[in-house]
Amino acid sequence: MNAVMRTLLRAPGVSRFLGERLLTLYVVGRKSGKVFEVPVAYTKHEGNLLVGSPFAWGKNLRTGEPIDIQLAGRRRTADVRVVSDEAGVVDLYGVIATDNANFASFNHIGFTADGSPDPEDLRRAFKGGARVFVLTPR
Repeated sequence: MNAVMRTLLRAPGVSRFLGERLLTLYVVGRKSGKVFEVPVAYTKHEGNLLVGSPFAWGKNLRTGEPIDIQLAGRRRTADVRVVSDEAGVVDLYGVIATDNANFASFNHIGFTADGSPDPEDLRRAFKGGARVFVLTPR
């Protein structure tokens, strides 16, 4: 499925539509030096793009080290800030879950009666290795 999404995100006409929620990260492996193309959902927030993930590829991203991204059919560089502290992850995972129901469902984040992401589910995501990557495209 990732290969299909990567191809679609490169196609100019299709990528504009899919680019409303998806982008491709070009993650360079710390040990291997190999470039991995990772399609991810993102949320726009305060002029940045938020990407949340518990997956191992995130360990290759470092605050202050730029990354290439494919956004809306255009490859560009983005500055990275990694959020890995509990308060920051819980807060920003909540922002992403509120914006994207599919993200919430995939990460087993439920909602309280008032429609807010469940704080226990957000903490559970953090304890499961979740991090948030704040991307600022150049």
